[in-house]
Amino acid sequence: MKNYGDAVAFLGQWGRFQQAVFFLLCASIMPNGFGAFTLVFMNDIPSHHCRVPESNLTEEWLTSVIPLTEVNGKQELSKCSRYRLDVVRNLSARGFIPHKDINLSDIELEGCVDGWVYSKDIYQSTIVTEFDLVCTEQWKQPFTSTIFFVGVLLGSFFSGPLSDRFGRKPVLFATMAAQTIFTFLSVFTTTWIWFIILLFINGLGQISNFVAALVLGAEIFTGNVRVLYSSMGTCCGFAVGYMLLPLCAYFLRDWKSLLLALSVPCVAYIPLWWILPESPRWLLSQGRIAEAEAVVKMAAKWNKVQAPSNIFECNSVEKTDTQKEHYNVFDLLRHSRIRTTTLLLCFVLFTLITGYYCLSFNTSQLHTDPYISCFISALVEIPAYASSFIALRYFPRRLSIIVSLIAGAVPLYLIPLVPEHLSSLSLTLEMVSKYSFTTGASLMFAYTTELYPTVLRNTATGTTTTISRMGSCITPFLLSLSVHYKYLPYVILATLAVVTAISAYFLPESFKLPLPETIEQMHERQRKIHLCNKRNISPVSLDDSR
Repeated sequence: MKNYGDAVAFLGQWGRFQQAVFFLLCASIMPNGFGAFTLVFMNDIPSHHCRVPESNLTEEWLTSVIPLTEVNGKQELSKCSRYRLDVVRNLSARGFIPHKDINLSDIELEGCVDGWVYSKDIYQSTIVTEFDLVCTEQWKQPFTSTIFFVGVLLGSFFSGPLSDRFGRKPVLFATMAAQTIFTFLSVFTTTWIWFIILLFINGLGQISNFVAALVLGAEIFTGNVRVLYSSMGTCCGFAVGYMLLPLCAYFLRDWKSLLLALSVPCVAYIPLWWILPESPRWLLSQGRIAEAEAVVKMAAKWNKVQAPSNIFECNSVEKTDTQKEHYNVFDLLRHSRIRTTTLLLCFVLFTLITGYYCLSFNTSQLHTDPYISCFISALVEIPAYASSFIALRYFPRRLSIIVSLIAGAVPLYLIPLVPEHLSSLSLTLEMVSKYSFTTGASLMFAYTTELYPTVLRNTATGTTTTISRMGSCITPFLLSLSVHYKYLPYVILATLAVVTAISAYFLPESFKLPLPETIEQMHERQRKIHLCNKRNISPVSLDDSR
């Protein structure tokens, strides 16, 4: 029986159809890179101090009404307190001079009862300045990011089963629509509660359409094009959006304009509904053979090749018994080998995503200008994605993942040994580590799609991505451990990477093997690989031109 790749081999790998789908899917991922780190600017805390209403205070008292505090060895205006204004007004009216006639430490302090004055040197406005998320309300600032990532986590979990049930294309466009609509509505919120509700819903679509687009392309393309798309294509689309973020944020210094810049251009994606096809592999897994053939015949017209009259004739018998079956996340745990593979993948991807987000958000130390910091953090991802493509093209998956984890851990272990005056060396090591974790994370997306059959592929990708997103949720807490020991986050992350690298050794290999179409094929492939490993025989490499 011919597999899917053999059945559509007449299309070729890089015709007009594949080119159009490739670049359109990559373009659909760009808003994810833009939106993933928007909170870096929208949720930033500008310099601020208590507002002092217009009053008849002398110049000396106006400059002294805000007490000074020491922060990192520097004197700064207090952010959350001022001297009691009624007392200061009385002293000013009586002609007393601060520091000369009056010891300011004797004056009682009060909170910022009249609000705050925020610096506009970097931002015109952020959600922090909009909703006063400072002082006693400062807990809401990191909580806002947590709400977003919880939405991302749940979106990853539910989008996989929905995509396996209803199709890749409907979920892709539904999540893109959710992300666009609720980002746009966030501009008009007047309370913090409504903002985080809309932000949560926005998070549901943030990574979901990335996963749907990844799986859709991985199932449409064959051979080297599938490897190129699953590694460099999707990730470079993400990186381009990521690099556009600091550029837009630099010229749009208020948070509402930044959200409009993210949401309004997405309307241009609506025509893609009539251009992008459904996955023929998924249609076949549902027994919808006529629809799958229609997609392939349309592709043949685009590529100007002649399609056979019965493209999937051999597949029709195979799909008869399975077309009515529906699979869910529990099928990832029902069989021992699939369960072991799933748990190991979750652990590996969790570590890589934790490292990726920790080092991404920690790059604010790179430069005093947050726009330059963000751009450098995005720029380093381009060579990382190129490396992942080379690794996927020429090296075994398991070896590539192990090397990425170890290469990410070693620089983090070295950072505490670097002298304080060589800060540039520490930052270089940190960027090398981020490069390695980014490379590994990119590898994992393609690796996961290769291990699972069509009926479980999106569920597996969504589930492993969901678990990995827990890493992004714990990132603020991991970075906060630096208050106890400056290098503690590095040591923890490096140790986690080493343990994960050891665990990755037990993952199955998928290099140059065809994508499994059914659970039985996945079992059979893993059984053969297991027997070959026991006998020290290399499994047969099948050219993935299918």
